[in-house]
Parts: sequence; C-alpha cells; structure tokens
Amino acid sequence: MLKHARQGNTVTVKLDGELDQNSAARVRRELDDLISDARIKHLVLDMQDLTFMDSSGIGVVIGRYRALATRGGGVAVRGESSHVRRIMKLSGLYSILEEAR
Repeated sequence: MLKHARQGNTVTVKLDGELDQNSAARVRRELDDLISDARIKHLVLDMQDLTFMDSSGIGVVIGRYRALATRGGGVAVRGESSHVRRIMKLSGLYSILEEAR
C-alpha cells in the first residue's frame, strides 16, 4: 500500500521506486482507492523517492487528473528528480498539474 496522508479534501501520496509498466496497474488501483471518496478533490504526488517513470506513469497521472478534474480538483507533484521532471516536461504534463500545496 502506498504511504499517504489526508488533510481536508487533499490526499498526499509518497511514490517510490519505479512507476513503469510493471507497477503502473498496482499504483493506479491504489490511487483510485484513495481518491474514491467524492470529497477528495486534490491529489499531491510526492515523487522525492521515485527513481524512474515511463509513459505508463504518465498515464497514471493523467488518469487521476481526469478523475479529479470532474470534481473541480486536480493533481500536483513535488520533489521530482531531474529524470522524472524531464519526462513530465516532454509529455506536457506540467500544463495540467496544479501547484503543489
């Protein structure tokens, strides 16, 4: 289970290791469980300990963004490494992400 903390309508989740095709389905399910409460509007992904992310990880972030955007919320990231930041920048993810709270 992912380490997480809830404060009001925001859930902060600490990601670690790799977010790739091997882990994306599990992470997606766990994040969906955490945001299944309709009162949750914001998801903060703490990526300080995330060592690698590929296109599967981008899909995970986009999917959670879409789910929360329908509630008037969104997704923010913080602590991303230079590798992860580069992948997110190239994919255009920063255009849909909120400022980390």
